Amino acid sequence: MFYSLRPTHITVDDISYLYPRDIQVHVLRLDKFDPVISGNKWFKLRFYLQNAVQQQKKGLITFGGAWSNHIVATAAACQQQGLQSIGIIRGEEPAQWSQALQDAKQAGMQLHFISRDDYSAKHVPGFAEHLKNEYLLVPEGGYGPDGARGASTILDIPEQAFTHYVCAAGTGTMTAGLINAASPDSEVIGISVLKNNHSLEPMISDLLQASHARWRVLHDHHFGGYAKHKPALLGFMNSFYERAQIPTDLVYTGKLFYAAAELINQAFFPAGSRILIIHSGGLQGNRSLPKGTLNF
Repeated sequence: MFYSLRPTHITVDDISYLYPRDIQVHVLRLDKFDPVISGNKWFKLRFYLQNAVQQQKKGLITFGGAWSNHIVATAAACQQQGLQSIGIIRGEEPAQWSQALQDAKQAGMQLHFISRDDYSAKHVPGFAEHLKNEYLLVPEGGYGPDGARGASTILDIPEQAFTHYVCAAGTGTMTAGLINAASPDSEVIGISVLKNNHSLEPMISDLLQASHARWRVLHDHHFGGYAKHKPALLGFMNSFYERAQIPTDLVYTGKLFYAAAELINQAFFPAGSRILIIHSGGLQGNRSLPKGTLNF
């Protein structure tokens, strides 16, 4: 069974008390959606999954790195729907698999490792090309019109409208979906988690519909690049949890909430703004840190 469009365990938490300015700040807690199919992942996958069932495909083929939440979520979602899954993994097979890869395998995913050069060049292995008639091909991160269409349904959950929507951006799939779903008089702000990823704007633009919200991508909160982190980020994550009881991850949402706090404190948002921060889950990435680094 596919999840309900309005899962009752997702909450919209008011954290306005953290900020001494004349604004409202709420968090859409997609991290509560599912412990494995975490945060925004199911929303981006939902129409790929439905298409695979409707087209009578055996399952999904997708792509990701050794710590990819998308890989784990795809494996778990396919298992839940009675579909098979194949993961094309960036890099040579390591001597010891990451916990994410072990989880994906446990959920039934077949894993195939290719060189980083081939992965960057989008050289899909021959077997994957051959299986495209039997499996549905899902780009990395769920990127594509179906991924953005699924992500747009995220905004069916909050019962009130906001002037600003703030989210972390990797492939830009969720960002595009939010832009399409938000009202034209609101603004969506994507916080890029990759360093100098200025291909993000055209990737988002390619997924936009004729009518959409205003939007921009900010590139100054990557902390060195994808999955990179510094003591200031980890310290913020611990402090934010102590004050708000909201866990974040070092790849996406830690950088997102750090950026949001900085922007609010710099008076980036006008007085009277109603801000919704999208907590997109992804907490599994914290398992790459030594135990005891985080206080949650």
